[in-house]
Amino acid sequence: MHRRIDRTRARAWALQVHYRWDVGDKNKTLPDAFKEVLSTRRIGPSRLPYLKRLVSELHQHGSEVDNLLILVLDNWRLDRLSFLDRGVLRIGAVEIAHFEDIPAKVSIQEAVRLAERYGGTDSPRFVNGVLDALYRQLMD
Repeated sequence: MHRRIDRTRARAWALQVHYRWDVGDKNKTLPDAFKEVLSTRRIGPSRLPYLKRLVSELHQHGSEVDNLLILVLDNWRLDRLSFLDRGVLRIGAVEIAHFEDIPAKVSIQEAVRLAERYGGTDSPRFVNGVLDALYRQLMD
């Protein structure tokens, strides 16, 4: 039970790291933003391993994740999404595409929860639709 809660909270931290990176200096990397967050915030030690894994995979596979999302974003452009929706989608997409130990349905559900907590009114439904389409695309 604790591990699940720690992963949920690590995803929220990953969203903060992503936000800092996405709105910040374009010469900085996700790992740079992660170091900045670590220097100013106290993150529970049990959450750090999953947070590090998310940041690392997002950094390593960012272009691929964006390309996957672009394929399933009907009538939307990734760069036109809100910073928070874009971050939630990227976190969910990297889990679906690269975290074989996390069921895709769990990744989608967790992304919807992040969208409920931090996004706009339409964010949860939007995130669910996009990530579900991505999952179906990857399963074909």
